[in-house]
Amino acid sequence: MDSSFPPATDPASSQPPLASEATTATDSFAPRTDLSHLSRHADAIRQELGKVIVGQQALAELLLVALLADGHVLLEGVPGVAKTLTAKLLARTLSVPFSRLQFTPDLMPSDVLGTSVFRPQQGEFEFRPGPIFASVVLIDEINRAPAKTQSALFEVMEERQITQDGTRYAMPAPFVVLATQNPVEQEGTYRLPEAQLDRFLFKLNVGYPTVEEEIAILQGHHAGFGGTPLDAVRAVVSAEDLQRLREQVRRQHVEPKLLEYIARLVGQTRAHKGLYLGASPRASLALLNGAKALAALRGRDFVTPEDIQYLAPMVLRHRIQLTPEREMEGGTPDDVVKQILQQIEVPR
Repeated sequence: MDSSFPPATDPASSQPPLASEATTATDSFAPRTDLSHLSRHADAIRQELGKVIVGQQALAELLLVALLADGHVLLEGVPGVAKTLTAKLLARTLSVPFSRLQFTPDLMPSDVLGTSVFRPQQGEFEFRPGPIFASVVLIDEINRAPAKTQSALFEVMEERQITQDGTRYAMPAPFVVLATQNPVEQEGTYRLPEAQLDRFLFKLNVGYPTVEEEIAILQGHHAGFGGTPLDAVRAVVSAEDLQRLREQVRRQHVEPKLLEYIARLVGQTRAHKGLYLGASPRASLALLNGAKALAALRGRDFVTPEDIQYLAPMVLRHRIQLTPEREMEGGTPDDVVKQILQQIEVPR
């Protein structure tokens, strides 16, 4: 095998005990709508990823959730843990245009969005689209570009369009940004603006592989003299297929009391004494859409409280800011999210 995702720490480490117990029970209910089409496509993507990846079912599931929920993903991890490979392989399973951007300190907004070129023969300017005009856009080391370039992403990530010289240019559908960043290295990096972080559906922490998984990686490379080539991963889902699956996800049933539960969870981040900045209503929408997609992937046409609890850390960790006192105590955003989940009463 060529490489491996390291184990994602999100699902196991940041969830209350209630989530893992109740999810098994609720997954056994027969859905009222036919989710077999969605399951087949999801299984096909997992199978293609499995040609190169060792383990990492949880991370693959979260990426599929983001795709179905029409959201962008920020992958954070130390160098060498296959963040870029993750995005590249996922893009290869989709029959849609793909582009890759390497963010650097000297990158300009026109290098991302495109530029207008004057045509003397026609006596007018012609717009040349930049690499952002693709369905799946991989941005490597997104925190290496300065604020001027980061601001160029605000409109396109939220509205799926750019405005150049007073003209609106729409992005192709679907449109997903997969960005990576290194949490350790500080030299030559810039902090991402809060407004930009808020536009990411999930922030996924990519950790190291287990010993067993790393042994499997070594065995695959040794036996295959370099492992399975990336060309072995083929496209199994078209843009039309993805659009139909997203429409099915949007129709997922959500009880009114769960909408209130989401609002209370997110609202508590704005009143928590350990937080300097709480989550915006965009976080509530992200939690709702993500829970719908997760339920569909797990074979249900209705959302449960456990779906919301499971996704809360990934949705909220990059949208909240700790107070200086809480940071000095060694607290983390995930700790605060876990505390809030324990404080809010779970609807039944």
